[in-house]
Amino acid sequence: MMTGSTALMRHPSHKGLSFTPGARPDDNATSELRAADAEMARVLKTKPLRMASDSQSGTIAYWKHEPLHDVVEPMADHVIMTYPAGSQALERRSGKSAAISTARPGVVTIIPAGSTSRWDIHRPMHVVQLYLPQRTLLRIADEASTASPGDLLERTGHPDAITSRLLLSAADSLEGCATLDTLFRQQLTDLLATRVLAAHAGVPAAQQPIIGGLSPTVLRRAIERLRSDSDADVSLSALASEAGLSRFHFCRSFKESTGLSPHAWLRQHRLEQAMNMLRETDEPVVSIAAALGYSTQTAFAAAFKKLTGETPSDWRRRTR
Repeated sequence: MMTGSTALMRHPSHKGLSFTPGARPDDNATSELRAADAEMARVLKTKPLRMASDSQSGTIAYWKHEPLHDVVEPMADHVIMTYPAGSQALERRSGKSAAISTARPGVVTIIPAGSTSRWDIHRPMHVVQLYLPQRTLLRIADEASTASPGDLLERTGHPDAITSRLLLSAADSLEGCATLDTLFRQQLTDLLATRVLAAHAGVPAAQQPIIGGLSPTVLRRAIERLRSDSDADVSLSALASEAGLSRFHFCRSFKESTGLSPHAWLRQHRLEQAMNMLRETDEPVVSIAAALGYSTQTAFAAAFKKLTGETPSDWRRRTR
């Protein structure tokens, strides 16, 4: 028996598919495997409390589930998960190998695409999961000019505060302003993929240094798109495409030019818009929230207070 969280368990065959050591699942192979969200719903016997998906990045899901004693079948995507609170024993078995660890904040568990194992979790728990397509890992490796990733290592309650914190931050963006949240999730998913390549792949990825920012013309166009009040596409892919860069290099160059990530810049811009509307108009807070793209007044108020320390109503009374 092997205890701990660093065992590398090879991908078994499933439904006629064979994953050989060192091989990576490709789109043809993974298309025949079970979707991660569907398999997790089957195993956890519930629906996620919140979930958001991006076709070019991956899916973030927040679950609360009961005790689990079942086999997780091979899935098309890599599953990276972390735990918001509490402490809970995890038992994971694959063939004659076993990993026993503890689910708690600051640790991660990784189920590589195509792998299968028996899980035993004895008490209810909360978990945040990222379903990461292999194509996303390959894209990040290519954009970052790193070596192609090897097999992901299976991890069970493995200490990794950076990945855990990034994943919990992504879960926080599952409600609120759709435009801001989508851009934030896209950035975080790319960061998570970069981190997974660096810390949990058979071939670690080496970070490339940042070289320069965006040209003045490209930066102006990106900011004009972010400032647009129309239905302009402000996804990370659209911003990067207009700049003629990969998503990876656009984010790094934008931050080099402005000191902020695209999401942080847009969040600051929306905050300035909110302040102007609160100070200069008599529009109700609920109308301002809707105008800025927030799903509810509560979500807007929470975001505003997080950045300013005051509710919109309190801020309005103080500044008038």
